[in-house]
Amino acid sequence: MKDLTSTTGLLGSLPPSETLGSLVKSIELQKQGVEVFMLSVGEPDFDTPRAIKEACAEALFRGETKYTVPAGIGELREACAADFRAGGVPAVPEQVIITPGGKFACAAAITALCGPGDEVILPVPYWVSHLHMINASGARTVLVPTFPENNFELTAEDLARYVTPRTRLAVLCSPSNPTGAVYRRGALETLARCAVEKNFMILSDEVYARLAYDADRPHISIASLGEEINGRTVTVKSFSKSYAMTGWRVGYLTAPRWLSAKIDALQTHFVANVTTFAQYGALKALQGCCEEDCFLMKEAFAARRELFCGLLAGIPGVRFVRPSGAFYVFADISAFGLGSAEFCDRLMDEAHLAAAPGCGFGADDFIRFSYACSEDVIRRSLARFADFCAGLRTK
Repeated sequence: MKDLTSTTGLLGSLPPSETLGSLVKSIELQKQGVEVFMLSVGEPDFDTPRAIKEACAEALFRGETKYTVPAGIGELREACAADFRAGGVPAVPEQVIITPGGKFACAAAITALCGPGDEVILPVPYWVSHLHMINASGARTVLVPTFPENNFELTAEDLARYVTPRTRLAVLCSPSNPTGAVYRRGALETLARCAVEKNFMILSDEVYARLAYDADRPHISIASLGEEINGRTVTVKSFSKSYAMTGWRVGYLTAPRWLSAKIDALQTHFVANVTTFAQYGALKALQGCCEEDCFLMKEAFAARRELFCGLLAGIPGVRFVRPSGAFYVFADISAFGLGSAEFCDRLMDEAHLAAAPGCGFGADDFIRFSYACSEDVIRRSLARFADFCAGLRTK
């Protein structure tokens, strides 16, 4: 008799998310009355702005509970197209797909575009799910190391070395999860030229686009750099981070029409449409009523960055590059002689502090902290972290 437990479907071998591994342990500790500081999960501690919630509730009670077309309601697709154009990316509603979160937008784009025989350039460190999405497509992942001293950016030398005739796609995440790096214009222009010359696509994950803090490192969409690169780019955004809507699961993308049609068909069969009344909440978010709320959240994140980096800089043995966007600090802990998984396990067990191990991002010498939490939590958690690191150095 065949062993059913040993059979694995094409998507059945995906591992759990490495960034959520500490969540179960933290929940168990909290049930025991232990105070745990969760700096491992990238989720704003702010509530969704009231106007967005009210728009969603109004839609729900007026009966917006039926199917929509898979690509999303027309008004929201128009608003998203306008949002892309405001960032310099030419887009029309027919190119826009409303997706169940930015994560699914990335997955749908990768799996609609790539398959066996294709190669996908993935800079390291990478966001954990990008790697598994590529693997799920059947394409070959080509890991390209990047380095802190170069702002974790792909270089012309990297592209010349790793791009081949089989390269179908390169993945870009800026502002970056996990590093917080924001790609500079020159690096984007280099990548755009290579994509046009070698004829491959770009997946530009811009979920953190509204969370870039430094005037000399503004967020720039690669698709805004010209008609040719726009025709080779899928640009992904989300409402989750900048509007504090993580649980709503609403994202959006724009792509060349030939590819957006493929993504639309894929979404039709996998999920039908994004929750209808949630789409009306997202529409409200883009109608300008929440800009003050978003500005205040961004200002708070910027202040928390300064506090976090200032405190972390005083801890011997820890090195990091000051992030320019998102709400993460990617800290080099190689001086302590532990792999990132063991380091984070001990950090949880001994200091009750959760961080994400860098091995999940392809960088085992690092751990990722999220500063999407209060300044009080930052001060208290980094005091614990300093004590923990001091203990490691004396052993």
